[in-house]
Amino acid sequence: MSDPYSVLGVPRSASEDEIRKAFRKLAKKHHPDLNPGDKAAEAKFKEISQANDILSDPEKRRRYDAGEIDASGQEVPPRGFYRDQAGGAGGTKYRRSGGHEEFVDMGGIFSEMFGNRRGFGYGGGPGGEEGFEGFDMSGLPVSYTLTVPFLVAARGGKQRVNLPNGKTLDIDIPEGATDGQTLRLKGQGMPGSGGKPAGDAYIEIRVQPHAFFEARDNDVHMELPVTLAEAALGGKVKVPTVGGPVMLNVPAGSNTGASLRLKGRGLLDRKSGQRGDQYVKLKVVLPDKVDDKLKAFLESWDAGRAYDPRKDMEQFT
Repeated sequence: MSDPYSVLGVPRSASEDEIRKAFRKLAKKHHPDLNPGDKAAEAKFKEISQANDILSDPEKRRRYDAGEIDASGQEVPPRGFYRDQAGGAGGTKYRRSGGHEEFVDMGGIFSEMFGNRRGFGYGGGPGGEEGFEGFDMSGLPVSYTLTVPFLVAARGGKQRVNLPNGKTLDIDIPEGATDGQTLRLKGQGMPGSGGKPAGDAYIEIRVQPHAFFEARDNDVHMELPVTLAEAALGGKVKVPTVGGPVMLNVPAGSNTGASLRLKGRGLLDRKSGQRGDQYVKLKVVLPDKVDDKLKAFLESWDAGRAYDPRKDMEQFT
């Protein structure tokens, strides 16, 4: 996994705002929705999303800079505390699980702690049972992070995860899931011993940023490109929302920066049951190439020389 700073093209001294701007610029270029069927763009988007996940979280960034986690977000074990992965009698101590956070093999740790004590053996010991002989205990909980696409979190849906015991589960992501929300999977943690129940698995949701949607509380904000004719003359344009495209009426004479509201088109607030709104900020975009007719019109348009869009800047210079 490449260095997150290099992936986003920012220095180690970059501010949160610089990191956010760098990510959004790259996300708009490589997002799969904007590059359908392009595997290279999909792979690049995953890479920049992982880098952003590390650097946009102050605690993860601190831990990465301190060498406590690596570029993929997994723990870097202290030297000498665990057996090397290849030589450990209990097997792998850290294991990758479907692209999510690492799990610690707690059984191996307890084996190292208690394995040489009389009356305690882990797996394969006297009695041939898994667990600690003569030591009944419920299974330990495990926790990890699951990255969920923005629209899956907004709309709800199934997300497949691989648990540390090798089991694959399709879990339900509730509609309106938020970044940092934790889901509990009962009995999917470490197995218990002596007939005790297994622990639970706790999944912290990290909502993947979208190419053009941005959540602010339960409202959704986006920038919508419009043509010169649509802005000047007005008309209905198709606008994407988390619930699907809708038609929006652009008033005649609209300008870049004008904000329009789509009521009830935001995210579901699970506590109140109410939906937020979607705010659409217009951005007037000229064609890539100005044709001769538009050029001739602008050259002959006397009114175009009668206004100064920069006049308000003079008082600050």
